[in-house]
Amino acid sequence: MSDEERRDSLADQAAAWVPPWNRPRPPAPPPADQEDLGNERPPEGPDSSKISLAAEAAEAADRADGGRADGGRAGDDGTPGDDGAPGDGGAPGDGGALLDDGESGDEAAKPGQGEHGSAGGSGTAGERKQRAPRRRAAPAPPPAPELDDAELRGALEAILLVVDEPVSELTLAQVLEQSPERIGPLLDDIAAGYTAAGHGFELRRAAGGWRLYTRPEYATYVERFVLDGQSVRLTQAALETLAVVAYRQPVTRSRISAIRGVNCDGVLRTLVSRGLVEECGAEPDSGAFLYRTTTMFLEKLGLNSVDELPPLAPFLPDDVEELADATR
Repeated sequence: MSDEERRDSLADQAAAWVPPWNRPRPPAPPPADQEDLGNERPPEGPDSSKISLAAEAAEAADRADGGRADGGRAGDDGTPGDDGAPGDGGAPGDGGALLDDGESGDEAAKPGQGEHGSAGGSGTAGERKQRAPRRRAAPAPPPAPELDDAELRGALEAILLVVDEPVSELTLAQVLEQSPERIGPLLDDIAAGYTAAGHGFELRRAAGGWRLYTRPEYATYVERFVLDGQSVRLTQAALETLAVVAYRQPVTRSRISAIRGVNCDGVLRTLVSRGLVEECGAEPDSGAFLYRTTTMFLEKLGLNSVDELPPLAPFLPDDVEELADATR
């Protein structure tokens, strides 16, 4: 080769030489987990991933500048500001914004979740927060079956035969799990049926409830069977004291003694022991105990309340006013 041909060859090589920074970069190898795309290769040219990273870094820098202007948010390194709120550059869950050191927002949010206890991005708090299990309400018990009139009548009669004191309609309704509105009319019907049939017992209201009693016309036979000559009667003093308590209740012991004109402490203790009289508080002024009649008193007399006591006017003497003036 002559010198001229060598010079032309060197000139051509110098003209065709491209600086390294202008040379096209080789394509990046595909990731290991990516499927083989065969012979297809991405087009040569500037690396698009680098351009995307550069754009995101610029966006993160702009956000960091805005966070410094606020004064209360964190800086570019993602540390909390004065008020403890994480900044824009390092906010947990900031949708993938890059920090200055190149870490993504999602990666920087991982330690932030442990410190702050919540994710900053929308839609992630509900996914990462553990929901407490909801308690299911206990199923309500099935309602009791409604009894027909015949079965309900038999159940009421069976209960009334074993009670030892008057039982209210509400108690019967609760025991039988039936409506209280059905109990009252049915008890009235049962009582009317006993009376019409002429039984030796009757169903009667007494002391706010219902109970079976023997009829008054058969009282002599019942007394002969039950008492058998061992009758225990109240004394005249006990009857007078009981009458004063019944008509003036609640009344103090001193008031009872003043009405009777004698000391009634012993008689009152006897009435209390028999269950006919009971204490019911104290008088506000003097602090003396107050006494009233009991439910047993109403039951023994066959009364529903003390309002059914007979009036005293027919039993008072004609000169009661003169007697009252004489005692003053």
